[in-house]
Amino acid sequence: MKQLGKYSLGVGDRFGHQAKAQLKAIMEMKKHGIDITPVWNKSNREHEIIGTHPDDVRIEADAATKELNWKNNYFVDADHINLNTVEKFIPSSDFFTIDVAAYIGKEADKKDIEAFLDKCEKYYGELSIPGISHKFIITKELVKGVADHYLFAAQKASEIYKIIEGKKGKGNFITEVSMDEVPNPQTPIELFFILFMLAEEKVPVQTIAPRFSGRFNKGVNYVGDPSQFAKEFEEDILVLDYVVKEFGIPAEIKLSVHSGSDKFSIYPHIGSIIKKHNKGIHVKTAGTTWLEEVIGLSMADGEALAFVKAIYSKALDKIEELCAPYADVIDIDSTKLPSKEEVNNWSAEKMAATLRHITDNKDYNPNLRQLVHVGYKLAALQIDKYNNLLEKYEDIISSCVFENIYDRHLCRLFNI
Repeated sequence: MKQLGKYSLGVGDRFGHQAKAQLKAIMEMKKHGIDITPVWNKSNREHEIIGTHPDDVRIEADAATKELNWKNNYFVDADHINLNTVEKFIPSSDFFTIDVAAYIGKEADKKDIEAFLDKCEKYYGELSIPGISHKFIITKELVKGVADHYLFAAQKASEIYKIIEGKKGKGNFITEVSMDEVPNPQTPIELFFILFMLAEEKVPVQTIAPRFSGRFNKGVNYVGDPSQFAKEFEEDILVLDYVVKEFGIPAEIKLSVHSGSDKFSIYPHIGSIIKKHNKGIHVKTAGTTWLEEVIGLSMADGEALAFVKAIYSKALDKIEELCAPYADVIDIDSTKLPSKEEVNNWSAEKMAATLRHITDNKDYNPNLRQLVHVGYKLAALQIDKYNNLLEKYEDIISSCVFENIYDRHLCRLFNI
């Protein structure tokens, strides 16, 4: 069976130019004795907006690893696929993020729910999970609530998994189940029973992405109580430990933190907890590579800076259209967005500093950063021009991408 390795990093690269810079950051971590598996991911929505195909991600990943002589494992992730989108990703992917968010809350057949409740009878009463100080009180009503909400989603995950397995063969790909893009977080005990469902449905899940409390907005820091996140995260880790023995879940299962990019305030907690329990982690860096491209173009000045300012100007005009698909994962205060006229007078340094995620910089503006984050569609509408700029200013852009992943993400995560 293909295995992901203890630590892995999902690196988004919407426009397909930064795989080498991303890989160099991961290679730099090897100097500290930390082996990280790169996983290049791109969603169906991003492919449709940009006009690319899943095969393009495989071509980019293969080329970067060959050029940099990377001899370790790497993967290409069919990111957030469902029944409608899985087929096109199968030939080129060997990691599948099965997104069940659309199926959560839909009820399974009553007979299936009753059958699951019967299997759970042995857990009714007090349930102790090693490492968690408090006991969980399990009632039939509690389990029925979990089953009503999640069993149908688990069945759909199994349906998608079987499609992939039928084409790829058992053990030839990594299976992740994602349920992070929903309004409410899953409790550790809900995660326990969700994993029981997945085990019963014969889904050999190797990473699972739950929804944690707090806001995981795109491209900006975690919004919430980091200590509450740490409590949930640690309890989820201990649940995973328990279910490996209890349900026969793959021993290498680990938590996956989605929208993990730039969640700087929780990285130290993640790092200390996985070290404490000697566990792995999968973190997805999502779309901040696109933001680093824009920052690099800003720093390049001249025509490149003018392009970035034009993107921002158009984003202001189309703010509702751009934000609608990301409504659950952005919070933009439009009163704190500078006007087009103001931005047009900014220097290269001012534009870059406003976008760059260094929170103690007086110029940093998370509202502008989030708007540009969701504005990548505007660059896609001028794809030839944008690609030309990326190639022309590759050196400065790649240094921004490297710095972002290495310094601001990996070094924070592993306390280097």
